[in-house]
Amino acid sequence: MQHVFLVGAKSFGAFGGFETFIDKLTEYHEGNENIRYHVAVKANGQGAQVPSGAVRCPGGYRYHNAECFEIRIPEFLGNAQAVYYDCVALKKCISAIRENKIEHPLIYVMTCRIGPFFKRYVRAIHKLGGKVYLNPDGHEWKRAKWSRPVRAYWRYSERKMVLQSDRIICDSKKIEQYIRETYPEKETAFIAYGAETAPSRCEEERFDRWLDEKGLQRDGYYLIVGRLVPENNYETMIREFMSSSTEKTLAIISNRNDSLYKKLETKLHFSQDQRIRFLGPLYDWDLLKKVREEAFCYLHGHETGGTNPSLLEALGSTKLNLLLKVGFNEEVAQDAALYWTKEEGNLAGLLKESESLDLETRENMGEKAKARIREAYTWERISSQYNQLFTE
Repeated sequence: MQHVFLVGAKSFGAFGGFETFIDKLTEYHEGNENIRYHVAVKANGQGAQVPSGAVRCPGGYRYHNAECFEIRIPEFLGNAQAVYYDCVALKKCISAIRENKIEHPLIYVMTCRIGPFFKRYVRAIHKLGGKVYLNPDGHEWKRAKWSRPVRAYWRYSERKMVLQSDRIICDSKKIEQYIRETYPEKETAFIAYGAETAPSRCEEERFDRWLDEKGLQRDGYYLIVGRLVPENNYETMIREFMSSSTEKTLAIISNRNDSLYKKLETKLHFSQDQRIRFLGPLYDWDLLKKVREEAFCYLHGHETGGTNPSLLEALGSTKLNLLLKVGFNEEVAQDAALYWTKEEGNLAGLLKESESLDLETRENMGEKAKARIREAYTWERISSQYNQLFTE
């Protein structure tokens, strides 16, 4: 039995890539008798969410046959909450390993938040016969939402954690290339995220009610799904949409970010455009998949990071996908999508071009996108690669 501790995701079903990853990995490994998962989850605060079907037990709950231990976060810590969360999670991992006399444990840490404190935990884990694997995520130090000092911290933290980990797992070939060039002494592996191409199980009546509530029509809306952060280029997408002549709606499904929302409103005055709808988050995966399937088109503006889950899910569900032309997105979609740049008028022109495409062309693009997912990004494939990685 290989015990694997997963540290860094907020909780199952929360809005984010690592959250989707732990959900799907433990789901596809639920009957795996060779691996037992122990997952750190938040007990409170942003992203804390107990999934439907979880069974409560002391200190947390069981879900997908994984033991999930909850960590309560002091809210007064502000932006330091994530650092606190990861540190306490690693302490709990070490305590569990000692108390249960677990042999050769693996601790898989997701993202590089705790560089200055990481070495002490790695030492303790090594003394217990364990190893530490790291997913460095994307280029967090490039994200526009961070101030210059915070970006410097992220760069420093990345270096400390990469150098002290036993193995680096990259979810993007571009990220793996960067790690190999920057830290040539480190052993790496490439395992992407996954997605599904099977149709949504959402009932038609339920979806129709949702459309009515949001004032939308099937095939009558462009869709954006993702965190409301600057590096996802909401400003460009909204501005270009407003300058277009489309009669369709722009439906935006995202987390709440009052600060950026107000900045965008001040710059763009998008609330005066009746075509634009901020719908908030949507955690019902079957319904969200149906929303993707029935969209006219998906817009993707993510500029940093590795293999983005919302992009994979769109390729597995939506007929036509318009992506920001950057290496990460081109690596994933290849010729199964159309690409836009941040040059003024470029995306607006692509929107017009998209609406001139006939249904057969859009359906062919959708089939090509699904084929790309089946070729390289199924959860069966990803979970099999992790099974090999964790049990080799």
